[in-house]
Amino acid sequence: MNTTANSALQTADRQTPAILITGATGSIGTELTKTLSERGIRFRAMVRSPKDAQTVAQLAGADVVLGDFNDPVTIAHALRGIERAFLLTNSSDQAENQQLNFVAEAQRAGLKQIVKLSQFAAAPDSPVRFLRYHAVVEQAIRESGMDFTFLRPNLFMQGLLGFRSSIIEQGKFFAAVGDARISLVDVRDIAAVGAEVLVEPGHVGKIYTLTGPQALTHVEIADELSIALGRRITFVDVPPAAMRNALAGVGFPDWQADGLIEDYAHYSRNEASSVEPGVEAATGKMPRSFTDFARDYAPAFN
Repeated sequence: MNTTANSALQTADRQTPAILITGATGSIGTELTKTLSERGIRFRAMVRSPKDAQTVAQLAGADVVLGDFNDPVTIAHALRGIERAFLLTNSSDQAENQQLNFVAEAQRAGLKQIVKLSQFAAAPDSPVRFLRYHAVVEQAIRESGMDFTFLRPNLFMQGLLGFRSSIIEQGKFFAAVGDARISLVDVRDIAAVGAEVLVEPGHVGKIYTLTGPQALTHVEIADELSIALGRRITFVDVPPAAMRNALAGVGFPDWQADGLIEDYAHYSRNEASSVEPGVEAATGKMPRSFTDFARDYAPAFN
């Protein structure tokens, strides 16, 4: 382990915070660590690389450890002295096993509460592989005896950034979703909920389904983007096979491309259209609208 990592570990051992954040450098983790820092809450972040460690360590109140979900020894070290943990892994074909590894180590470490980032409509019998794996991990957490809180967000508004190139270059984006409505949620609101349930009492045993304040079709999403960007953006519905080929063509591995097609089949059946009160119930604030997102992120699409 390099000097930076050793220094971070030594700092963590000297002044142990109560909260561990995994997935600290992704879209949600970045917002969550920033929110905790701004609230003056000390936390430990588990990251994979020294470069990530240096980035997170710049936040006030942050302690950083290097850890790997495939290495139980590093997980155990990251959990040392921790009372509450936020569980989030990168999307990969190993995610279920990695999260189960974390749950087992957390149980051994005597963790009091685990806050898991799950997914809207997680269920063991779902036809969507991502929803099945989240349900498996949720059940393992229930059976562990640890206190838990589950966050089940719908499709991220920031997921639209994945279409950034075609929006910029063609004024179009594509998906196999038809005219189904989806109650998309802003990752900033997911992070706000995460911070609240990690810091404040009263959230043990709760399952928060997190959505935005309205359910939109992709045509309506394109219309909102058009207003925010000041130019015409068009949504083009495509068959699932065409979307699958496009994902493969830009480098998505088979497991992820297939999983995303399952996700979009789920969306296309209007199974992700309900507007839920989870954000307001947890934080006391209404979630951001897609109009808010489009305005705030307009520079990313220009």
